[in-house]
Amino acid sequence: MSDNKEHQLEKLREDMRLVTADIIKLVQKRMSIAGEIGNIKNNLMMKIEDITVEQDIARYVNDLGIQVGLKTEFIGRLLNLLFLESIRIQKSKHSSKEPKIDHMVMFLKAKQLESEGKKIIHLEVGEPDYLPPVSVKNELSKTFEKKRVHYTQTTGVPILRKSIAKKKSVKEENVIVTPGARFAVFSAMVSTLSVGDEVIISEPAWPAYRDCANFIGVKVKAVKTNVHQNWELDLDQLEQMITPNTKMIVLNSPNNPTGKIVCQQQIDAVLKLAGKNDIYVLSDEVYSMYSYVPYKSILDFEYNKSIMVSSFSKSHAMTGFRVGYAISAKDIIDKISKIQAIAITSVAEPMQYAAVAALNADVTKNKILMKKRLEFIGKQLENLPCDYINPDGGMYYFVRFNKSVDVNKTIFELLNEGVAVAPGAGFGEAYSDFIRISACQPIKSLNEGLKIIRKITDLR
Repeated sequence: MSDNKEHQLEKLREDMRLVTADIIKLVQKRMSIAGEIGNIKNNLMMKIEDITVEQDIARYVNDLGIQVGLKTEFIGRLLNLLFLESIRIQKSKHSSKEPKIDHMVMFLKAKQLESEGKKIIHLEVGEPDYLPPVSVKNELSKTFEKKRVHYTQTTGVPILRKSIAKKKSVKEENVIVTPGARFAVFSAMVSTLSVGDEVIISEPAWPAYRDCANFIGVKVKAVKTNVHQNWELDLDQLEQMITPNTKMIVLNSPNNPTGKIVCQQQIDAVLKLAGKNDIYVLSDEVYSMYSYVPYKSILDFEYNKSIMVSSFSKSHAMTGFRVGYAISAKDIIDKISKIQAIAITSVAEPMQYAAVAALNADVTKNKILMKKRLEFIGKQLENLPCDYINPDGGMYYFVRFNKSVDVNKTIFELLNEGVAVAPGAGFGEAYSDFIRISACQPIKSLNEGLKIIRKITDLR
């Protein structure tokens, strides 16, 4: 009897090997087809990703999978892996092998020119030109004297967590201190998503959401908003994108780059969809202090699968300190903490105490100053051949020039004239005819930079 079972086991293992080999051969064939499709798309100047085609394939394969008894979620994960690989192959066939030009690429190019002696007006990065509160400077000196220069709890020093918790009206156990909001986003995704899952974002968007998701093998779907509809989120489109594999929706309010604030009614609707489908909602609220219309945090809605991320970078002008935080349910914070323990141990202790001092400082003047600068930019843009919406918050204008302006050519002409701006393509492929203008410079510099932008675009 034992010999028969062992023989049967060996036969099944051989069948498994052969079936797996057949799968590999079929995957290779699919990748070859993807390459051919990529060549054709390249010749026809077509975009690589097509959500309509993907949805059609998904429906067809899901129906087949259900017939043979496979779970819908498993089919979705497998499909997303195949889609991601097809996109990678098709992009490799694209005629333009140049890396994507985003705000950081322009920032580095501008810095290189500065090192060569050229004066640059930096309108490409969201880095406040004003200093952190004086109390931060004083606290750094005290921290050294008090020998607060060691490892800390992975979740952050208790006094900082308690201070954040008090300010946000949550419990200390719901807070984790991270090295900037970017790592909060990354660790939140890593700790809650798996390879083949889906995340839905609203574009234009800060590139980090897509970059983080792609890095861990998560499929990104984007709801495209547009300037003519006031950057409003299309809730019907969002609902249609949700599948059993959708595990997270990302909100950013005020939005980078548009400054759009998601209103209470829309947050309610998003959370209703999320709750119905058991989906995490990641809310990036880094720019929340710079809100010029009524603003609601995700924390006000008490959704148990929400993750709010923020930082001290913009509000307190502490970009180089690398102190951010996430607020969520305790079980989610515990998961994020495990990722952080593996990756960084903890945020630097001196920086955490500097953040405590920053929390106790009044930075209202920063908001007033930024609003004044944005109003100045808005006035200047009235005389330019462009479309834009006055931002609800944040520190940027997202501007589309008319068709006579070649944006890719213009941004380098501007750089040559001493003005660095952020290319819109960095915030989504549909926005290559936009630029982002940062208000993080004195009005004198903004005026000089906008004069150069006007001169260059008037030549078109």
